[in-house]
Amino acid sequence: MIQSRVFKAEGFNKLADKYAEHATEERGYVQQCIDRLLDLGCEVKLEAKAEGKVLKDPVEWVQYDLQVSKDGLAALAPLVEAARQDYTTYDILVKYYQDEEEDMYWGEAQLELIECIGRRNWLVQQL
Repeated sequence: MIQSRVFKAEGFNKLADKYAEHATEERGYVQQCIDRLLDLGCEVKLEAKAEGKVLKDPVEWVQYDLQVSKDGLAALAPLVEAARQDYTTYDILVKYYQDEEEDMYWGEAQLELIECIGRRNWLVQQL
């Protein structure tokens, strides 16, 4: 299993732990979706994806991650609706949607906190 460590080298332990947990959850949802697709007789293909951004600033990372959550929720909503008749698929997608929604709310809360207490104070809290 791939271990994801974000900001570990820079000492942001709370952020590193949060995103390591998030990456583990994401892999779990991906595995559930792949398993369900295979159960339904679908073919699963692995394709290359363009390299993603490398953000070294923790605040920029939270902003970027928040946008990824928002975009993902917008793309996921119609899939959840389309799966209503397949209870197993629907349950998997609803749980994933709820998890992504929680991630979005966390990102929004962190950015609001940064605005209230300032960037440096927020960074100190992440050590």
